Amino acid sequence: MKKLLAILLVAAMAFTMVACGGAASSAPVTSTSDAASSSAEVGSEPVTIRFCWWGGDSRHEATQKAVDAFMAKYPNITVETEFGAWTDWETNVATQIMAGTAPDLMQINWNWINSYSADGSAFLDLNTVSDILDLSQFPQDSLAKCVVGQNLQSVPVSMTGRIFYWNKTTFDKAGISVPTSLEELMAAGQTFKTKLGDDYYPLVAGEYDRMILMTYYLESIYGKDWVVDGKVNYTVDEIQKGLEWLTSLEEAHVMPTLKKLAGDGAESIDKNQNWIDGHYAGIWEWDSSASKMTKAAEGQEIVVGDFFTDIGEYQGGFTKVSMGFSISANTKHPAETALLMNFLLNEAEGVEIMASERGIPVSAIALKTCKEKGLLNEMVAEANGKVMAYSKYNLDPTYEDAGLKGNPDGVYYKVMSKLSYGEKDAAASAADLLAGVTEVLEK
Repeated sequence: MKKLLAILLVAAMAFTMVACGGAASSAPVTSTSDAASSSAEVGSEPVTIRFCWWGGDSRHEATQKAVDAFMAKYPNITVETEFGAWTDWETNVATQIMAGTAPDLMQINWNWINSYSADGSAFLDLNTVSDILDLSQFPQDSLAKCVVGQNLQSVPVSMTGRIFYWNKTTFDKAGISVPTSLEELMAAGQTFKTKLGDDYYPLVAGEYDRMILMTYYLESIYGKDWVVDGKVNYTVDEIQKGLEWLTSLEEAHVMPTLKKLAGDGAESIDKNQNWIDGHYAGIWEWDSSASKMTKAAEGQEIVVGDFFTDIGEYQGGFTKVSMGFSISANTKHPAETALLMNFLLNEAEGVEIMASERGIPVSAIALKTCKEKGLLNEMVAEANGKVMAYSKYNLDPTYEDAGLKGNPDGVYYKVMSKLSYGEKDAAASAADLLAGVTEVLEK
């Protein structure tokens, strides 16, 4: 955190977005009563609030349309919107959070709670606006993931996890069904090589994908979370077993080496020509990525896979808050901001516009509305349903720390690269991974 603060202060970058400007007041909410205005009174006086998010064009368009509908319903509340792509987004917002000038309503990554509000000071306790924001629509276990002390720092917009997606077109070409077990996946490697050629693989995984895939494998065997009470919950020998398994996937021609993947020259798998044309026929991805991956492989049949029950006796895989909405602790207008949040997450008019642009809604009323109106992406809904029904383990927020998953200097990237390139064996790589994760956890 000290390192990040130093970087941000030295950078002193201005926060420029596609937006109207306007700085929020740095005066904090001093008591619960400040946020306790009844919904009938909210919007009776002219106020201006700011709302920021990141995403792609379709999310921008849907969210702006929903904001416009909100302002039409509450003409005394003006919402200035600030949005853009993910690149450098966190750095820019973090600068404002630390300066006390963050927008009133923010779309946040789950780990931001740990990174910027570990003491509960950056984001408003949403319990103080529960007379306006209907928290009863959200499962308690989901809300619990966003609590610091007794303060509810965010409301989860959607939950997510990783699952397999298969290119059925390529598997049909190879004359086999998509794998439903690890045994079938291992056998598919040789089948692909023999029937389709050396440049065909049933699975592809980058560095961070491999870390999550290995975690799924270890959870399936040992039945425990990756991190517990701020410490890695696996021994170096157990981690070594997971890394040896990843190596076995390369050796069995199940997935290409990272050297081969780097040689493809694509910045992400959905932009990799080998995924686009079906040479790579499987991925381990977030359930919410279905539409992106399917669109990239246009003209081919992509299907949602199943979890492998033959790895171990436990249901491996973790779920996490995909993203949340938070209110700045320094907002001058907590009630009006909560009204906007409730409109976007719980009210039919806002929900129908937003649909599944941020994943399958966690809000019970939003999910019901989207199902009744046929607004959900069917593949995303199928994948999310499988993930939520199967995966039993929790993700520690530090798992996604930039020092771990950052490319190319993060611990995960260094360990996975050196292992795949043959620069270190599984034993040495396991020691490096354990030491690197422990160092980040102890900061």
